[in-house]
Amino acid sequence: MASSLFEPASSGNLLLPVLPLRDVCLFPEASLSVNVSRPAAARSLEIAARTGRRLLALAQKDASAEIPRELHELGTLAFLSENQADPEGGRRVEMDGQVRARVVALMGTDTQVAEVEVLAEGDPGDEWGPAVEALARYLHSHAELREFLQQQRRSEQPMSWVNLACQHLPITSTARQKLLESDARSRCLKISRGLDALLRKEHGA
Repeated sequence: MASSLFEPASSGNLLLPVLPLRDVCLFPEASLSVNVSRPAAARSLEIAARTGRRLLALAQKDASAEIPRELHELGTLAFLSENQADPEGGRRVEMDGQVRARVVALMGTDTQVAEVEVLAEGDPGDEWGPAVEALARYLHSHAELREFLQQQRRSEQPMSWVNLACQHLPITSTARQKLLESDARSRCLKISRGLDALLRKEHGA
């Protein structure tokens, strides 16, 4: 099975090992570091390491579940840029998000492989400018977050700022997943509106 994981299925979809995420999403053009301790997740990393270092980062619906029985249908195809053993017996992983993907079918029980359909981001159009302006206003009041995002940026694409904000802003996991499920234009629109509202709330306005 491993040798054919990244060959297109008859439908043109991809087959990818699944890495469940707790209380976080990975966005395209963003990076994410996580500690992996669950044996099933570690096996997904092993499959990815043998088959092109790509996997599907998919958020759990219940972040508290030790065994992730329910996963969201939409996640991000990621490149496994680092996969190192940690002193406690787990793995320290860094992933670079590439493109959104929707699960067509899941196979397996503990360690899962997904047939996925790659999704186009679309053109953010005129919504990109207001989103970046809103992000600049928010980061002006949060210097530590601004410095962190600058360190995390891996892509020169304009949308990378918006995607990094979506990934790291202090919002609920449900709100973050909804942003991931939106195309580029809708994501920019939601960010431009949501950041200003968040800033007003923080300042007590």
